[in-house]
Amino acid sequence: MDVAVVRWLNALGGHNVVFDRVMAVIVSDYFVPVASSTVLLALWFLGSNDATRYRNQLTTLAGALSVGLANIPIAIVNAFYFRTRPFVDLDLEVYFYKPTDSSFPANSAAVAFAVATAVHARNRLLGKGLYVLASLWGVSRVHAGVHYPTDVLAGAAIGVGTAIAAMYLIRRLEAVPRRVLHVLRLLYVA
Repeated sequence: MDVAVVRWLNALGGHNVVFDRVMAVIVSDYFVPVASSTVLLALWFLGSNDATRYRNQLTTLAGALSVGLANIPIAIVNAFYFRTRPFVDLDLEVYFYKPTDSSFPANSAAVAFAVATAVHARNRLLGKGLYVLASLWGVSRVHAGVHYPTDVLAGAAIGVGTAIAAMYLIRRLEAVPRRVLHVLRLLYVA
């Protein structure tokens, strides 16, 4: 099934210039991470009052922490299991550079879904938008022959799980982020 989906999505390229250009933007290492980071940065500074801004800043901290935490299970999996990329295993049109690290799990999906989950817990509308971007990023990377669908699904699960863990940690250790934010406010950074 993995192979069939990769072949089908990969075959969609090269027929429509607009589609190819849109996919080239989405699949890049920049568009979705920059969009996600911009949302986190905006949340950091937005809020009509101190309480709202504080909750938004906790969301930003949860998003950043979840991205960091997502790298732990990925590193553990990669230490014991290496999966070659679809463009190595299959005769595909390559629409992206050729990464050499393990395809499984998709680090890109873990990062994007981690941020989307953290934001969605605070702001449903922004979170849904980030989930759409994360999903498009995952599909585009399958289309480009960089990941198998199961790589993206595993990465997404890791991202969601680490975001939930990050939000839990921040709630349980609320005194620590509260003090950090207090110091950052004194420095006019928060």
